[in-house]
Amino acid sequence: MLNDQFAFLGIMVRFIIKRLLITIPLLFGMTFVTFLFIQLAPGDFLDTLRMNPQVSQEVIDLYKAKFHLDQPLIIQYFVWFKNLLRLDWGYSFAYKAPVMKVIASRAFNTLLLSLAAIVVTWVLVIPLGVIACLHRNRWPDRLISFLSYFGISTPTFFLAFILLYLATFTGWLPLGGMRSLRFDELTPVAKFFDIARHLIIPTVVLSVGSIASLQRIMRANLLEVLGSSYILAAKSRGIYPKRILYIHALKNALNPMITIFGYQFSSLLSGAALTEIICGWPGLGSVFLQAVFNQDLYLIMGAVLIGGLLLILGNLVADILLGVFDPRIRYEKGF
Repeated sequence: MLNDQFAFLGIMVRFIIKRLLITIPLLFGMTFVTFLFIQLAPGDFLDTLRMNPQVSQEVIDLYKAKFHLDQPLIIQYFVWFKNLLRLDWGYSFAYKAPVMKVIASRAFNTLLLSLAAIVVTWVLVIPLGVIACLHRNRWPDRLISFLSYFGISTPTFFLAFILLYLATFTGWLPLGGMRSLRFDELTPVAKFFDIARHLIIPTVVLSVGSIASLQRIMRANLLEVLGSSYILAAKSRGIYPKRILYIHALKNALNPMITIFGYQFSSLLSGAALTEIICGWPGLGSVFLQAVFNQDLYLIMGAVLIGGLLLILGNLVADILLGVFDPRIRYEKGF
């Protein structure tokens, strides 16, 4: 048994190293294509500076020379990529600060909101899917299905406006932001609950759509597994029904959900952008969206890089979890 565990650990380590090595060419290709399309778009941030009478042509020429913007596109990209290997993500022209500093100032806020939404989503998805499956075509299943269809069909921005509108009448929750005005005067415990209260509305907005769709997938997966031949054989041997459900069926039904969970990492930034703007949450989504409007080249590249890293990390986490939960998977076969 111990030898099998060491063998599996060795396979897993080799698999992780292989995936990390593949990350470099993936990021290279992804960032190069993004850099190319940004540069092919008409205009740039320096055009905005040219319209400012307080900015001289000498300042613009200095920007060009410092960041090699007067060089061919391919040279600009490789200069950026070389600096990236030294952990220099470039300079944000709009914020007049290094990209790393701009991202660091907002990263925790977005991570907090996104993780809260993921926790709420997955805490509810699996139980709701199981309940709907066990009460198939009865009132609990129909009620959950109705709520799911309602959640899927409701636009995120519309739900955010409804919740903020209700908050104006009840006064139970704050209308926006991340902290109260007197946040610095609160005790540590009071600060925690203050942030938690501000977190409720954007978390609900981000979670509703995911819960609605993933619950349907979980229900369908469990129904398919319960109808398989090995489950029917287990029932014929008189195995306790709850053991069949929670030990055999549920474990196999979770495999596709683990893969979906991995892909959710890549949507931590993109999914929260509109919600952050409407709810006034000071996160990265609004910063990156503004960077696109301003054609802030290196800040956009930073957003793409983070999105790519999250996608790769999410898939890696999903593959590792699949290997842990499903012993049939063998990474040495190239999965």
